[in-house]
Amino acid sequence: MEFDLAYLMAQGPALMRGLWLTVQVSAISIVLSIVIGLMGAAVRVLKLPVLDKLVVGYVEFIRNTPLLAQLFFIFYGLPTIGLKLSLFWSGVLSLTLWAGAYQVENIRGGLETVAKGLREAAFSLGLTPWRFFRLIAAPMAIRVGLPSMLNTSISLLKNSSYLQAIGLAELTYVAIDRISMDFRTIEMFVAICVIYLALVLVLSVFANRLENRLNKPFRV
Repeated sequence: MEFDLAYLMAQGPALMRGLWLTVQVSAISIVLSIVIGLMGAAVRVLKLPVLDKLVVGYVEFIRNTPLLAQLFFIFYGLPTIGLKLSLFWSGVLSLTLWAGAYQVENIRGGLETVAKGLREAAFSLGLTPWRFFRLIAAPMAIRVGLPSMLNTSISLLKNSSYLQAIGLAELTYVAIDRISMDFRTIEMFVAICVIYLALVLVLSVFANRLENRLNKPFRV
């Protein structure tokens, strides 16, 4: 079967609709996972009673169970206890919780590089632990941990393809649906590979520019 560029162009609108949904789900999940990462890392570093153990348990559970199993639990399991979410928000929740666990460790690693003397100096000046974390530790931790945070965000973007398993019409779902109807496998997989590659490159360029901006004041 020869590669049919005309067929691929004809499927452009459907692929763009899938791409838009992929971008929406991924963008929301990346932002929320970073929020979870910041909160979880703060709890870990400040060693807050009870909450510290809960965050450790959450991280270990997410990192040691398959994302697909987590997705199925959220979409099929939660309705049995009265918590029914739409396809879109089931996908966002599963990706957010998955990436959030990794972002906790990414940011915690960055926080560990903050010099102990800075903390002591901040407390001696009357800063509360929360203000120290928000104004000093978190910005420094994000600057140090940005590369690993980017890797997690890229993995989240690629893992959004799992959402086709619950019927969310994102990019991979659209491609597989077209394959099942028209049997044009090569065209569809080439298309989604190129699109995912482009998305990852855009995300990488954005992160690199952000990293350069954050590191600029520290360059000699």
